[in-house]
Amino acid sequence: MKISITIIGHNEAAHLEQLLPQLTWADERIYVDCESADGSCAIAEKYGCRVFARPNNPNLNVNKSFAMEQATGGWVFYLDPDERIPDSLRDEVISVIQAERDAVAFELGRRNYYFGKWLRHGSRYPDTQLRLFRRGRAHFPLEHVHERLQVDGRIKKLKNDMYHYPFESVSQFLSKFDFYTSFEAGYLHRQGMRPGCPNAIRYLFLLPLARFFRRYFFKGGFLDGVPGLFACLFDGIKFIVTYVKLVEICREQGSREND
Repeated sequence: MKISITIIGHNEAAHLEQLLPQLTWADERIYVDCESADGSCAIAEKYGCRVFARPNNPNLNVNKSFAMEQATGGWVFYLDPDERIPDSLRDEVISVIQAERDAVAFELGRRNYYFGKWLRHGSRYPDTQLRLFRRGRAHFPLEHVHERLQVDGRIKKLKNDMYHYPFESVSQFLSKFDFYTSFEAGYLHRQGMRPGCPNAIRYLFLLPLARFFRRYFFKGGFLDGVPGLFACLFDGIKFIVTYVKLVEICREQGSREND
């Protein structure tokens, strides 16, 4: 049984240089580039990937789905450029796809590395992900960037974790934070949400406070030190920023309609 690994990326050359040499065990490696300007395509070609170029769609799952559709292996494992597969997980994946006769997909834990520390608390671990599935038995609904794969069949759990290095600096964190809050604000607007007193109270006070206190105190985020505080704090702040961006979208729309 063959396995295809699919990856999409936008200006992820540094991560690709670290990730791709570790994936030689896969039968096929597919890389979909989303308008990079840092030589990502050349790096992917150097390491034997099948390379495709696509527009940089804000809903990342559109291009993830495209990459999955190009796969020819019986099993597909999709990765982000800032993720890594340790040897223990590699061996387990190879073993289960050769022996499995029942499940059509596998979940696994993901360890998140924030500013020099592996987070163990605050809902940051095990950060369960569904990434390995039989080709043709899973898909994204393509409605939201954080949606889960929809699977047709039984799902099992792998024992070993993959590693995630999402931020190399505070500046990179803030850039991704800006991207995701902008996408969320646009999504809420498309769903018909508009600014108003009830939504303002919910997004500016109730949701951020509830998220922070739950993850930092009840889920033990404080045990992860300063990185844990940072993660939990911004988990709450994202609701505030998203709402303010929604207000901006509505204001800009109103200005265009009045012109």
